[in-house]
Amino acid sequence: MNYKNMKKLITLILFLSATPLFACTNIMVTKGASSDSATYLVYLNDGEWLYHLNTTPAADHRPGDSLKYRSLSGKTFKIHQVPHTYAIVGFQINEHQLAIGETTFTGRRALWDKDKPLKYWDLMRLALLRAKTAREAIKVMTGLVEQYGYGSEGESFSIADPNEAWLLEMIGTGGKGGAIWVARRVPDGMITAHANHARIGTFPLNDPENCLYSGNVISFAVEKGWYDPQQGEPFEFNNVYDPPTPAHLKYTETRVWSIFRRAAPSQEFSPSYHRGVPGAKRYPLFIKPDKKLSLRDIFSLVRDHYEGTAFDMTAIPEGGPFGNPNRPRPLEWKTDTAVYSWERPISTYNTAFSFVAQLRNYLPDEIGGIMWFGEDDTYTNCYFPVYCSVTAIPEPFKTGDIRAYSRESAWWAFNFAANFANGRYRDMVKDIRKVQQEMEALFVSRQDSVEQIALSKDKAGRIEFLTEYTNQTGLQLHKRWVELGDYLVTKYNDGYVKDEKGHIKANPYPKEWVDFVIKNNPEKYKTGNEKLQ
Repeated sequence: MNYKNMKKLITLILFLSATPLFACTNIMVTKGASSDSATYLVYLNDGEWLYHLNTTPAADHRPGDSLKYRSLSGKTFKIHQVPHTYAIVGFQINEHQLAIGETTFTGRRALWDKDKPLKYWDLMRLALLRAKTAREAIKVMTGLVEQYGYGSEGESFSIADPNEAWLLEMIGTGGKGGAIWVARRVPDGMITAHANHARIGTFPLNDPENCLYSGNVISFAVEKGWYDPQQGEPFEFNNVYDPPTPAHLKYTETRVWSIFRRAAPSQEFSPSYHRGVPGAKRYPLFIKPDKKLSLRDIFSLVRDHYEGTAFDMTAIPEGGPFGNPNRPRPLEWKTDTAVYSWERPISTYNTAFSFVAQLRNYLPDEIGGIMWFGEDDTYTNCYFPVYCSVTAIPEPFKTGDIRAYSRESAWWAFNFAANFANGRYRDMVKDIRKVQQEMEALFVSRQDSVEQIALSKDKAGRIEFLTEYTNQTGLQLHKRWVELGDYLVTKYNDGYVKDEKGHIKANPYPKEWVDFVIKNNPEKYKTGNEKLQ
């Protein structure tokens, strides 16, 4: 991450920490649960900021080299450098097909030590620079916080390579040094998801092949009086370090429920837990999907406003006449007598970016690892392939300023189309998703032939070829989305909708909305039997 991006991320984190807002949703799919035997990691970075995607080349370092880090409280620290660091794309994936994502669960705020240097995004970047596999990444991250301390709130990390997927959950010690953490390997053939709530409950203490944890994970809780082994109850990491409230479950576990219900509808997951019903059964940490998931199946899992359920955000009256699922922040508000909140969907208009990492052990690393990258809201975005070996990023995806609209910026192109659709959402989103599906189908259909060409070259040739392909694809996508924005402005104008021949047509409110208005106030709009001209 370059300096400008780091400053933006720090500003975002400081904003989030000062407000009752959590962000991000993650999914991991093991190779045995995917139709192409790839491991998948999905990361939605939800926050109002404009991210510049970038690359960092591999590098060698001299003995005694160090890195400077500043804690959230302003203290400066030196962190030791390693002899060699790997090439990375953003802070998401490296040249060895190692990918990392995260969601913040905060947990017990007293354990957040802002004097410690390493924040969660520092750990993600350092792990990608220093590790080849998910297990190595866990070792790097936990070793660093043991040596230097952990300076963020509670965090769930998704960590995946072509062979394994791991969930690492970490929280600070409130100034005592080190960190408290536990990591579980996702069993092959299974998937998992997390969304701003710690998901690891009980865990095996004698299975290092599948579970790793800090030596203080239980003893610290006993010392604090948060867990009493004498009561005979099993130790549960999430209940101890991230004790849930009904409001927190609604905000977080509804997203996990919706991912699981669509990946495995046969299991009929109940909404009771995410509605905070006392005694309701928690959702499993891992589930087996009803069928093996394809790349495009995984894209669809993060495009959701709970449509078709009791929590459908497009429904009348909350969705308005045109079924708009987007709710202005804050999602929670108070009256004199109660606290209320809108649903928090998986697809949200303030997603900065998201990616789907596709990791394949049957291809050379420079071809096998892809970060399918998308800007803005997942429901209206479009994923295009960024191979993990690329040495450059398409210009529109590394430019732009959130304070100034620019057609040259991919973030702004996607943001413009999505925001313009708010005026007549149900109609305009169909036009957007038509282009979305066409472009993604094109990119996926090209994948095999592109990779066959890459395989015919030596490693240097592969990297050069895939960098150019990524660049051309990104430019093509940006151009198409600028055109889409222009099309929407032209087609939907002044309350009218132009048909395919450009003829202006009056399109009234949907009948169900008009019926709702009349039902709730039958006399207000009545004018008699005269026909208006």
